[in-house]
Amino acid sequence: MKRRSLTCRMVGAAGSVIRYLAFAPLLSALPASAACEKVDPVPHLESSYATGWGTDHRNTRYQSRSSIHSGNVAKLALKWVYGLASTTSRSYPLVTEDTIFVGDAGRGLVALERSSGCERWVHEHTGPISSAILKGQIGTRNVLIFTDRLEGVFALDAINGELIWHTTVRDEPIPVYSGTPLVTEDAVYVPVASMEVGLAVNPFYGCCTTSGGMAAFDINTGEKLWYLPTIEAKAEVTGSHFWFVQEYGPSGAAVWAAPSYDAKRRWLYFGTGQNFSHPTTNTSDAIFAVDAVTGKVIWIRQHTANDAYTAACNISFNHPNCANPTGPDLDFGAPTMLLHTRSGGELLIAGQKSAEAHAMNPDTGERVWTTKLGRGGIIGGVHWGLAANESLGLVFVPISDKQALRFPTPGDPTPGLFALDIDTGAKRWSYTRPPRCGERECLYGLSAAIIATNDIVITGTMDGFLEVLKANSGELLWSHDSWRAYATVNGGEATGGAFDAHGPMIADDLVLVTSGYRYVGQERAGNALLVFQLETDDGK
Repeated sequence: MKRRSLTCRMVGAAGSVIRYLAFAPLLSALPASAACEKVDPVPHLESSYATGWGTDHRNTRYQSRSSIHSGNVAKLALKWVYGLASTTSRSYPLVTEDTIFVGDAGRGLVALERSSGCERWVHEHTGPISSAILKGQIGTRNVLIFTDRLEGVFALDAINGELIWHTTVRDEPIPVYSGTPLVTEDAVYVPVASMEVGLAVNPFYGCCTTSGGMAAFDINTGEKLWYLPTIEAKAEVTGSHFWFVQEYGPSGAAVWAAPSYDAKRRWLYFGTGQNFSHPTTNTSDAIFAVDAVTGKVIWIRQHTANDAYTAACNISFNHPNCANPTGPDLDFGAPTMLLHTRSGGELLIAGQKSAEAHAMNPDTGERVWTTKLGRGGIIGGVHWGLAANESLGLVFVPISDKQALRFPTPGDPTPGLFALDIDTGAKRWSYTRPPRCGERECLYGLSAAIIATNDIVITGTMDGFLEVLKANSGELLWSHDSWRAYATVNGGEATGGAFDAHGPMIADDLVLVTSGYRYVGQERAGNALLVFQLETDDGK
């Protein structure tokens, strides 16, 4: 690891006059390179605006420390733009009183001065940083925790970016770290998926033997505390194809998302995906409650049975590694939420790719209500995450309902945002609109996670609009079209694209979001980290 302080550069006069004039208002606000050269490399970490991917450990995605509301949201203005190295960024920033830490896939973890976007330091890392950046504590030392999608979990010194420890899950041969860990005072809990869902597209691959899981590591050392596979039974040979390629099962039930944490019970809650092969298990498309200290399962509630699927099914249902019968691929890809009800109770709520939101008793897993909001499907339904406003008694459910090519999805799509009563699941309002055009990359839908604060909800759409809605009615209050080029504080231009994955973040008077995500469903690529701020009365 190399630590280096870098300078941010002002975009010069190179390029066409027309382009320069188009960016003149933004350029005038950019910091001078001299100012960036003098930026203090040491960040402050007395406070931060999130304790996890879901803003808090319960994954409410509600920001209580915000001055943005329906009365002033019209004053949100673009403050600065940082150009990322990747066009499929999947890192969710950590914001402190003066610094923004964000993963830049292929480049590293970057510490940016909050007011200017100037780089304090860069921890060089060439792999795909795929998680939120999390703050932890080792004694008196502030640390940053993140995952590389393939290489596991990393802990850095938050002051200078130096590597403290790196660990991987050795209980699975080809794990994928797609979901964000959860950090407590003494442990790091890591969701584990499997590479086999994609490797199965090779007809000569013997599918499938691995499962998903949840791992716990000591935050001080990175040593494993426990590992819980989502399938206890070892995969066995179930058949063969091409005379020599053996087939295996059961497999799958990957854990794709961050767990939620119940501090009172010291339990973790998380969801799983489909099985990869037959025979199917009762742990796929299910919600787990697990003792955070021991890894012991408290209860499991399956919501869709007999769902077996791999990416081979996207090529052909006759592909030898496409499970027969083929399931609809209805993961729990979004984190669970532990919410307080207006009656003083608690509900565990989870959104599924079936376009359903489920509420369960957190003690037992017993279903309290289920509300179906769309057709769902392989890239439909709920993808990345919900948000809640407990004071209003509302949970907000984003629906994608995009259809994958060559994969049948019956029913009519209903993309948009839905507000449900936390206690009953009754629909209170919905918001939708036409897409910007008829092309696949232009389709409207909400795949990205959302966030709420005060009396508003903020969404990022697959067709490139950042939108702010009123929390009690769904009224559109503010919108920003990100399909454009941006002058950046680190030199050159960045381009906006689809909003997907981790979605927007709110911190005080800021809104931060990455625009551009070329991953699934033919979405538009981009590499712009956008930072908006409320303008003051003097226009600053």
